Amino acid sequence: MLLAFAIRIFVVQAFKIPSGSMIPTLVIGDHILVSKLSYGLQWPGTCRFSMSFPPMTCYTSSSLLSFGAPQRGDIIVFRYPEDEDKDFIKRVVGLPGDTVEIRNKVVFVNGAPLDDHGYTQRVDPGVIDGAINPRDNFGPVAVPAGKFFVMGDNRDQSLDSRFWGYVSAEKIRGKAFRIYWSWSGQGDWQGWVRWDRLGKAIQ
Repeated sequence: MLLAFAIRIFVVQAFKIPSGSMIPTLVIGDHILVSKLSYGLQWPGTCRFSMSFPPMTCYTSSSLLSFGAPQRGDIIVFRYPEDEDKDFIKRVVGLPGDTVEIRNKVVFVNGAPLDDHGYTQRVDPGVIDGAINPRDNFGPVAVPAGKFFVMGDNRDQSLDSRFWGYVSAEKIRGKAFRIYWSWSGQGDWQGWVRWDRLGKAIQ
């Protein structure tokens, strides 16, 4: 059991996707693996125990050894800046020193349009949930040192850096790399498991 806890704290951790902000890359009910070694060896600062499974959650507070930094396009899990008890998952769009701007839903990084058509999704404005007001025009903003600008692939249904700001490097839990299970729970029970998504690499 101690070995399992050590792996979860330092090496890899499982997460479940609860929302559609990363559609089409990740869908509700996907269970993913996140590498905690992608950017360095992290030291857990606070651990909380509960009666649920998994019984322990640890939050990183410092890096013991750096293996590099997130790159543009990486999908990362991090502590939500406005409530650090929550984990969010988004795609890195802007790196430290970058200038990010959105014009009519097109993302520009350092003045050049971001090639994101392979993984993003947008919806007809007439069907957007009023709870999220899409920011079709934003910035330009300069990403500070040690910070990252992140966005959901489902651009019109994502609360991300357009709304609550940057993600600090020390708040990043790791890089998502694999879907190990996916469960829809809808329709006929024989179709609940999304077999075509099992083992799929996250890109």
